Amino acid sequence: MAHDLDTALKGISGILVTPYDENGDIAPARLKPIIDHVLGAGVHIPVVNGNTGEFYALTTDEACAMVTEVTGMVDGRAPVLAGVGRGIRDACRLAKTSADAGAAALMIHQPPDPFVSPRGTVDYIKAVSDASGGLPIMLYLRNDAIGTKAIADLCAVPGVKGVKWATPNPLKLAEAIAACDPSIVWVGGLAEVWAPAFYAVGTRGFTSGLINLWPERSMAIHAALEGGDYGKARELIAAMRAFEEVRAEELNGTNVTGVKAALKAIGKDCGATRPPSAWPLTAAQQGKMEGFLRANGLI
Repeated sequence: MAHDLDTALKGISGILVTPYDENGDIAPARLKPIIDHVLGAGVHIPVVNGNTGEFYALTTDEACAMVTEVTGMVDGRAPVLAGVGRGIRDACRLAKTSADAGAAALMIHQPPDPFVSPRGTVDYIKAVSDASGGLPIMLYLRNDAIGTKAIADLCAVPGVKGVKWATPNPLKLAEAIAACDPSIVWVGGLAEVWAPAFYAVGTRGFTSGLINLWPERSMAIHAALEGGDYGKARELIAAMRAFEEVRAEELNGTNVTGVKAALKAIGKDCGATRPPSAWPLTAAQQGKMEGFLRANGLI
């Protein structure tokens, strides 16, 4: 089935968790009911090997297995956005595997190497694009200190379709939007809580980890923002704020922990997280998360 990728990217990028079994090995089949729920609720583009998927805790073999399995489970019901990154050879291998699996586009994680130059990143993106056979590319920008000029240079690389903006700097975001080709799709990369601020300066759509357990709320927030009803969006976000507050604790070290703890509480156990992520939640964090779930009828 053909999908309109532009429309999907302006929707909700649902960042799927990576499930583990009791031995800590990946267990992709545990995602099947989550994927069915996510797609049934209308989430526009599922994302495999994102940060809520513990991308940096996976081996390249595991990441390749996850994109193959997830794309198979989605089975053409929506376009799949596949995260790639790390060293250039790992990134290129994962890009090719993602293309072979049927992913619709790549999400390139910003290289975390301590010695990254803007022009070197341009070369990195070009190599990944070539390895994929030219799949459309979304840049995942988590550090805007590279500057507006460098961001514009990255967006000018052939094949780059857009940017997931994941820094809490709306004014820098506005500068970047103005400096780049108007065809670039800008997506809020800090989930629901930041979506209204980012929408106000020009993004469309947002990333979400909430979709793993409550995709209906994410869809309602998206609908409110698309309709220009910021008051409604803020009201809907306020009711899920406790979820994001738990995830933001310990220097964001409970980000995925919160999602997986919530999934376990609602009967969709996807296992623990891998260090250096925190596991499990503290008693106080667990109590706050369960309060959120009960208050919203999720358990």
